[in-house]
Amino acid sequence: MGEITTLFWDIGGVILTNGWDRGSRKEAAAAFHLDWEEFQERHDLSFPAFDSGHIALNEYLDRTLFYRARSFTREEFTAFMFAQSKEFAESRAILDAACKQGKYFVGAINNEPMELNNYRIEAFDLRRNFQVFFSSCYVKSRKPEEMIFRVALEVTQRAPESCIFIDDRPLNLESPRRLGMNTIHYQNPEQLRSELRKHRVEV
Repeated sequence: MGEITTLFWDIGGVILTNGWDRGSRKEAAAAFHLDWEEFQERHDLSFPAFDSGHIALNEYLDRTLFYRARSFTREEFTAFMFAQSKEFAESRAILDAACKQGKYFVGAINNEPMELNNYRIEAFDLRRNFQVFFSSCYVKSRKPEEMIFRVALEVTQRAPESCIFIDDRPLNLESPRRLGMNTIHYQNPEQLRSELRKHRVEV
């Protein structure tokens, strides 16, 4: 087993709750009295462009909601969207411990729309952990596609075998594994701690 120098982390589902997942959208549909099927269909058609930074939040909202008059404002809906984000304290503590070692380059590889990503970076002080954010909205490529992982390796000039990528979705681990990166399928904090220690990452 080679020496690990680089830790790449997913954010939603590992460090924080997912930013705007199906559960959050279901809650929004109930709170704002939306037609779920219509909202979900419009979301499915619009979200890939939103997630990869090709359209901004306002255009996403125009496409999914404000193509007709509503009883609520886009500001109220945006506030609801942002409020869905919460921190997972136990896994964040593991990330903090890894960073305190001072010997790893730590970056994020995550799928997130621009405005939500920027909000989460600020609201949860993610810069205290991550030296770089390979976010889908910045890179214009999304997991599970190989491109986002290639960009992370090329920009950081890291050998894949010296990297670990952590994600809660098995499909997102397939491309980095093909590229030669070590991967951890995140399931819970204790399992993550154990897996990192197997790679001699003290947390």
